[in-house]
Amino acid sequence: MLVLASQSQSRRAMLDAAGVAFECAPAHVDERGIEAALTAAAPAEVALALAEAKALAVSRQRPGALVLGSDSLVQIGSRRFDKPASRDDAAAHLRFFSGQAMELHSAAALARDGEVVWRHGEVAWLQVRPLSPEFIDGYLAREWPAVAGCVGVFRIEALGVQLFEKIEGSHFTVLGMPLLAVLGALREFGEMAA
Repeated sequence: MLVLASQSQSRRAMLDAAGVAFECAPAHVDERGIEAALTAAAPAEVALALAEAKALAVSRQRPGALVLGSDSLVQIGSRRFDKPASRDDAAAHLRFFSGQAMELHSAAALARDGEVVWRHGEVAWLQVRPLSPEFIDGYLAREWPAVAGCVGVFRIEALGVQLFEKIEGSHFTVLGMPLLAVLGALREFGEMAA
């Protein structure tokens, strides 16, 4: 059985909806430490490194199991954004995002017995519409703390869709995992019927 190394509601919902049998075993990794060691790396590589670290951390505790790790990060210009640390931090992120083009990098990795056996990353481009202070306040009044664990401070499947005027890329990538590629890999590894 597949093990999802995540607590993400969105990733669980994607796998559930796709009919994938899995169990959850959240990974405990120092995400900020990994990012700090990769400050010169491209955002796609950082997202992959985080996905791999999560898959490996759980894989070492679950011998023989195929473990799926996934991660997403947002970049605007040369600045990367993590999950907001507080509601005030979330508001600051949204003020910065207002009117900007956002790159959302989502990556996934599969590991077995402490070895990465597959990795894949995708990017989506999201144009944030101009956001008024009143909208940001009202948005956070309704969405906080649900978006506290969301890079980009949004759930596209909820009120977060109102942040954008244009989105290019896979819907699943925006949700936080390159699901179609993951499903293909699961078929390759015999976890799903081909």
